[in-house]
Amino acid sequence: MADELLAVRRAKLDRLRADGIDPFPHEFAGVEPVARVLAAHEALQPGEETTVAHRVAGRLAARRGQGKMAFLDLVDRSGRLQLQARQDVLGEQLHERLLTQVDLGDIIGVDGSALRTKRGEISLKIERFTVLAKSLRPPPEKHHGLQDVETRYRRRELDLMGNEAARALFITRARIITAIRRALDEAGFVEVETPILQPLYGGGHARPFTTHHNALDRDLYLRIATELYLKRCIVGGLERVYEIGKDFRNEGLSTKHNPEFTVLEFYEAYADYNDVADRLEALVTSAVAQVGSRGEIDFTPPWRRITLRDAILAASGVDFRAHAQRDELAAAIGDRLPTQGRTWPQLVDDLLSTFVEPTLQQPTFLMDYPVEMSPLAKAHRSERGLVERWEAFCGGAEIANAFTELNDPDEQRARFDAQARYGAEGDDEAAPYDEVFVQALEYGMPPTGGVGLGIDRLVMALCDQASIREVVLFPALRD
Repeated sequence: MADELLAVRRAKLDRLRADGIDPFPHEFAGVEPVARVLAAHEALQPGEETTVAHRVAGRLAARRGQGKMAFLDLVDRSGRLQLQARQDVLGEQLHERLLTQVDLGDIIGVDGSALRTKRGEISLKIERFTVLAKSLRPPPEKHHGLQDVETRYRRRELDLMGNEAARALFITRARIITAIRRALDEAGFVEVETPILQPLYGGGHARPFTTHHNALDRDLYLRIATELYLKRCIVGGLERVYEIGKDFRNEGLSTKHNPEFTVLEFYEAYADYNDVADRLEALVTSAVAQVGSRGEIDFTPPWRRITLRDAILAASGVDFRAHAQRDELAAAIGDRLPTQGRTWPQLVDDLLSTFVEPTLQQPTFLMDYPVEMSPLAKAHRSERGLVERWEAFCGGAEIANAFTELNDPDEQRARFDAQARYGAEGDDEAAPYDEVFVQALEYGMPPTGGVGLGIDRLVMALCDQASIREVVLFPALRD
């Protein structure tokens, strides 16, 4: 059946060419968005016609009628517009061509004048039309779009074509990023770009992707974070910097994880983790002001703040501060979690992810983490053994991570050494030793607060989406 449909459409393509029509022209200048046409004629009364000319273009989504008057629906990014095709306006030959040689899914350009039909729908009376791209394959079913989830993710172009909600979601995602970028620019931050291919990965706890550079004959890593390079920009005197870009982590797939994901990281000199918590609240508020927020999450500041220790103790009954040794903590956990082969910081993280994270539906900052879990964060100014770090959660998922940044080079060396020990104990996500970064700190980095915000997860929260695959245009999928 598919081959037959393809053959029919190819025959129409051949006929267009035989009639001297290029079905794939180079351009169609002067196009207006459909939404602008609709807005310009809101005041028209039913049955009222105008001589106001418009030029629109988009994909043909529906057709009704085959006689001397037919109606077609044209869809572009901004909306849907009804077209009125009349034989007495187009002439018999063009009218016949529009109804028999142009298929649903074809991209066409239209010149015409605005009217409101007697039934009250704003429309465009077609005076001329141009085939801009002949569709050789039929579009998704017009009323329901794509229903199979796997096909929607694998063939996102078809999902966007047939699903208005999908188009709207990714436009919303772009507006969220724009709002965040604008807020940072207005606050005096400088947007920078740092390497994606790095000689040494760092700035997070993750397994990297490894690749090989032939000309240099050396292995390189896809970055797992932008952190260390951005802090070197702070050392250099840029004072307020940010980057929005892709990070890559060689980890499993889930509703919250994709191996490549979009992150905002920003760093602010002379600020601490409390200051940048306020900054994050302001950034998210800016995004909410632009696009709104679906679902039941209330992003209104101030967000709840609770220590990690208190959150884990309340949810699990385990006080990790009272069990400083790995075996002691494993015994306190008992059989509620697998403990074999897990280091002390991994066990604390397991307690967090299992007992606490799923309960954090409303925006919450978990404050003050163990130093063992945070090799790049500054020691807490009043709580020995902790660092000034928070993670922000909502919708049962982490959306952001922040530190008062460690700027003592000697302490940073010691932290990297400790990470090496955890790596030897079996933690394959332990941070590697980065001597270049330590040397950068030896030139002096001012007190600094830094934040990493997961854009994909923020979009999930604002748009009330349960899976990261819904908010990533082309997510990674199993074969």
